[in-house]
Amino acid sequence: MKYLMLVCVDESLVLGPEEAATMSDCPGPWADVDGRTVWRAGGQLQGVSDATTVRVRDREVLISDGPFAETKEQIAGFDVIECADLDEAIEAASRHPVARLGVVELRPFRPE
Repeated sequence: MKYLMLVCVDESLVLGPEEAATMSDCPGPWADVDGRTVWRAGGQLQGVSDATTVRVRDREVLISDGPFAETKEQIAGFDVIECADLDEAIEAASRHPVARLGVVELRPFRPE
């Protein structure tokens, strides 16, 4: 089963050199679960200051700067993983470096 991992952090968080080096190694060893690589795709995103939110209401396109969610932690990146089940996906997410500093949200893809 494929899962989307939304990697969320507080953008005001300042990383030390060791933490920054760990983040730059993504996907890295966290993506190996029981000797099997579960990582399929992913990437880091620009900051929320570069986000654009698009909505359509009554056939009118509404555009606003920034993210829709007003929360301290913002989506900083994403990963797609393929795991046997939710337990394996949780194990992979718990190994992601951002899980120690922010939040990793797991969302299963709908079956095809």
